[in-house]
Amino acid sequence: MPQNDPAEILLVEDSQDDAELTIRAITSNNITNRIELARDGVEALEYLNSDRPLPRLILLDLKLPRMNGLEVLKAIRTNPRTQMLPVVVLTSSREEPDIVTAYKLGVNSYIVKPVEFEAFVKAVTDAGLYWLLLNEPPRGIR
Repeated sequence: MPQNDPAEILLVEDSQDDAELTIRAITSNNITNRIELARDGVEALEYLNSDRPLPRLILLDLKLPRMNGLEVLKAIRTNPRTQMLPVVVLTSSREEPDIVTAYKLGVNSYIVKPVEFEAFVKAVTDAGLYWLLLNEPPRGIR
C-alpha cells in the first residue's frame, strides 16, 4: 500500500527483532493492512495525537523507553479521540501486576509473546484477524 494510506495497525515496539517478527507474522498470513511502527511510548502518542487518521488497532508492548506501555494505555483511554480504539498488549511480561493494571486501564486483550516462532505467528495472526475482520468497532474508529 502507498505510504499516504492511513495505517490500520499501530505497532508500538522498541525491539527491532520483535517488530520485524510481528510485521512478518501479520503480512505472511494475508493480512494486508498497512502497519505504522512507533519505537517508544512518546512516538506512539505523537502519532495518535497528530492529524493523521487513527489506526483500527494498536499492538502495544509494555517495556518501552521514554514512556512505558501502561502509561501509553492510560493516555489513550483518557483522550476522547482515542479512548475507544482497540488496544492489544503484546508483551513478554507475565507479571500479574502488569496484567491487572492493563485491564484496569481498559486494554482490550493481553497477549504474552510466545517464545516459539510458529506460536508467535499464530498469536499475532489470530489477534489481527479478530480485531481487523471480526470485531465490529463504533463508526468513529472504522
